[in-house]
Order: sequence, then structure tokens, then C-alpha cells
Amino acid sequence: MIAFVRGTVAEVSLTSAVVEVGGVGLEVNCTPGTLASLREGQEARLPTSMIVREDSMTIFGFLDDDEKSLFEMLLTASGVGPKIAQAMLAVLSPDDLRRAVTTEDVKALTRVPGIGQKGAQRIILELKDRIAPPSGASLPRAGTSPAAQEAPWRGQVHAGLVGLGWSAKEAERAVDAVAPDAPADGVADVAALLRAALRSLSKA
Repeated sequence: MIAFVRGTVAEVSLTSAVVEVGGVGLEVNCTPGTLASLREGQEARLPTSMIVREDSMTIFGFLDDDEKSLFEMLLTASGVGPKIAQAMLAVLSPDDLRRAVTTEDVKALTRVPGIGQKGAQRIILELKDRIAPPSGASLPRAGTSPAAQEAPWRGQVHAGLVGLGWSAKEAERAVDAVAPDAPADGVADVAALLRAALRSLSKA
């Protein structure tokens, strides 16, 4: 098990970062918020969780140990795989996730792409008695501005752009440019909106 990786950030993409450790480049899958905290050429230390399957070994990286432990707890719920658990942490902060589970806030959990009402109810049922209560007031996700918190997709797209090297101001302008393409209920295809935002910036 790889508990953490520490090394120079060699590359940051839309969904992962490559960290050079002892001359080996390790690809680490991260949320946009985590990616926004990384800069190419700088050293980083990321708590990690490694998922081993018959045909793959995938490393997931986190901002801190709290996110990592919550990610691993989410994996114990029926129907929650690594991608869904990561999406939950991309949309909701650890405290918001704990609050949603402990208060049985189905609506908050269904904001996560891939989680429907039945799935949210199942997660609440299985984790409510095991998950820790919120530790305090939730902070904005790393790399996002207050304006980017208006809808879940805004924070994710904004953080992804900042992680790719665009300034916060440029990212905010691109988010505003693609906002008309997002559904009114805030449940959006984040990857598609991120690509559209990148096209908007390239045209500018």
C-alpha cells in the first residue's frame, strides 16, 4: 500500500497529476480542488489510496489525511467505487459530506454526478452510524473563489482551470462564459463544461 507520495510535480492534467518519485513518474488521480493546489516543477506531498484490481493499479491523491480517510470510508458503502467516491469529494467538502450523511440530506448527495436518490439513501443508511460528525464550518474548496461556489460545477471547472495554470481571474471569466450552457438545476457534465471553458480561453 502506498500511503503517500512526495516528489516534484512533473505534470498536471484535467484529472490527474504526475509526481516524480525517485526517478519514477507516478500518476495520481485527484479532484480539481487538489489539482489546483499543485504546480509543475514544485514539490508536493499527497496522502494516497491505491486501488488494486486484476487489470490495474490506480493511485488516488488527496489534499490531506481527512479527505483520504473519508474517501476510504465511502468505498465501504454498497455501489460506491473509487470514481464515485472521488466525485463526492470534488462536489462536497469533507464536512459537507459528513453533514449530508448525518442529517440524511439526500438532495445534497444527489448533486454528485452518478448518485441518484436511491443511491444517496443507501449511502446514508450504511454510513450514518459510522461516519464522524462535521468537524467545523466548511471552507471553500482549494483553488476556488467565492463566486465559484454558487453551483457545484462552477467550483470544479474553476479549480480545474487554475490547476492547469490559468489565473483565478481568467478561470472566473471562462466559467461565466460557459454558464449559459449549464442546466438550471446545477447538475452538469463537468468534463464537457471544462472543455468548453478551455476552448473559450484559447479563443481569447
